[in-house]
Amino acid sequence: MKTTITEDQNDAVLVPPTNFSMVEDCIYRSSFPQPCNFPFLQTLNLRSIIYLCPEPYPQQNLDFLQLHDIQLFQFGIEGKTDLSVSTGKDTIMEALKVLIDVRNHPVLIHCNRGKHRTGCIVGCLRKFQNWCLTCVLEEYKRFAGPKSRTTDLKFIETFDTINLRQCLYSIIYKYQGYASMKPRLMHKDDNLQKPQLASA
Repeated sequence: MKTTITEDQNDAVLVPPTNFSMVEDCIYRSSFPQPCNFPFLQTLNLRSIIYLCPEPYPQQNLDFLQLHDIQLFQFGIEGKTDLSVSTGKDTIMEALKVLIDVRNHPVLIHCNRGKHRTGCIVGCLRKFQNWCLTCVLEEYKRFAGPKSRTTDLKFIETFDTINLRQCLYSIIYKYQGYASMKPRLMHKDDNLQKPQLASA
């Protein structure tokens, strides 16, 4: 069970991880969280973390996750992997299925620096959300900075979301309202609304 934030913790300076940003309601991105970032992460009430590196998660980070009942999903993508190969595409697809499953929200996506691997996942999510390609690639470049990778941009550009759109999590995710005028991704069962039936 998650612990509540104490008065002393409220007085502490909250330091977000480098490259931290909100992607959507209940979806966040960042670089690898350090212990100094833990008080900040606690304020997000995370249910899950999607970790995109092959290296084992540090024990102090695992301890933090266990203390706050946060589930870890690890997808071991090497730092300079060409994601256009079949194994890379499959790994990205599996990570996206976890990402759009609202039962895992609020969720934080991160790799080491929060630039390339994280940027590719977010880029593919944006395509799934029907963003125009120019905006998708600009967002990737903004976080990657001068180290933008042509191979990553090409991967995002050619990524086919059709299989993702056909999965059950996609239907639930869209039902929660990402495509509405005011996007909101619910993560509490008691907030779910029944679909309205059109009158004949």
